[in-house]
Amino acid sequence: MAHKTLTISEEAYNALKKLKKRGESFSDVILRITKSVSLLEYVESAEFPQELADNIEEVYREREMVKSRAVEL
Repeated sequence: MAHKTLTISEEAYNALKKLKKRGESFSDVILRITKSVSLLEYVESAEFPQELADNIEEVYREREMVKSRAVEL
């Protein structure tokens, strides 16, 4: 498997480190959060301003109320 070197901020490193479970590599963490975690779950699990999490949650609720419509081709 090929490896790449990434440069991330200390803040990003600390956010990943908080999400890292015992025995997981940072690659494992990145794959886990990008495959299975919704944006809302990620924001709630990280240290973002509560206002941002509240706004994202509101958008999710509004999206649930919008009914999809049929598109004629």
